[in-house]
Order: sequence, then structure tokens, then C-alpha cells
Amino acid sequence: MQSLFPSLIWKINTSEKVIYPTFDDGPIPELSPQILEILNKFDAKATFFCVGDNIRKHPEIFQAIIADGHSVGNHTFNHLKAWKTKGKKYLDNVHLCQQEIAKHMHQEKMLFRFPYGQFNLRIARQLKKNGFDLIMWDVLSKDYNPSISAKKILKKSIQNSQNGSIIVFHDNLKAKDKILQFLPLYLKHFSDIGYKFKKL
Repeated sequence: MQSLFPSLIWKINTSEKVIYPTFDDGPIPELSPQILEILNKFDAKATFFCVGDNIRKHPEIFQAIIADGHSVGNHTFNHLKAWKTKGKKYLDNVHLCQQEIAKHMHQEKMLFRFPYGQFNLRIARQLKKNGFDLIMWDVLSKDYNPSISAKKILKKSIQNSQNGSIIVFHDNLKAKDKILQFLPLYLKHFSDIGYKFKKL
């Protein structure tokens, strides 16, 4: 996939011991504050790809993400599937999310991630034309999958992460129980061997 779509950002090319944690779907009061607390314990920075409607409903949590020095990206206003949404409607929904972000901050660099990882090239080209960096990943934790244990998620996430990896976690209720178990252990493992966690 990475070689087929080089215009999308899958990982950061670096020899430094750096990992880029990302969190999709928030902010939500049931989990986002706990994620922020865990990140702070490890002096870790991350990128939160936020759903515009969640920003609208929970502006104080969105402000907390910014205040803690993390970066934020656009994840559409309603978590749309690109394979099931017409181009104009999809782009309008992205714009609506960007307007919500703009109520709280000015972004020098606009980041976007497709919900579900679903994209088509026409929408991708237009988003790039509109100034977005399109962020994918090289490590998918699968923390949303009820059939995978927190222990297995931790093991696979550690095995697959390397210098410059962009890893996807989820800031949603499906992932809540497991992410609170494995995220501190993931961050500790890499902190102990000299890695830093940075925002995009």
C-alpha cells in the first residue's frame, strides 16, 4: 500500500529513535482525559485526529489537548466513509470539521486522516490541493477489535514499531478498556530503550 500511494504519509523517514503516536475519533470525556494523563507521565507528545462533531460537543477537552502541547488533525465532522460518500459531500464535511478546529486555534500545518483508512484518489488529490497533509500509518494497533486481547495488541504494536513509525490508537469507547491497559506499557517499553514520542 505504501509503495502504491506515495503521496500519503505512512511513516517518517528518520534514523532517530522516535515514534509518532496518533489517536483517532475523539475527543470524548470518557477517555481523552485519561489518555492525556498517561501521555504526560511519559513526557510524550501525540497527534489527535478529531471528529468535528466531538470537538463541538466537548470543546473543553479539545482545548486540553492543545494546552498539553499535542497536535490535532481533521478526521471529518461525522466520521464519514470515503467509499460510501460522494466527493463533494465528503469534502464539505472535512471543511466543516476544519471550521470547528479553527474556532479554537490557528493551524500552520493542516493534517488529515481518512476515517477507517478509506480513501479514493480524487478526494485525496483535492485535499492535498486544499493544503492538507494526508496521514496514514505503518502500525495499526487494532485496539478497537473486541476479539484481540490487550496483551496481544501490546505485543504486536511493540514488534511492528520502529524508528519513525506512525502508530494508530483510538480515542473511542470501543478501545477504552484495552488502551488504558496497554498504552502505559507500550510507552514504558520504548521510553526504557531511549525512544521519544513526538507529534506530527
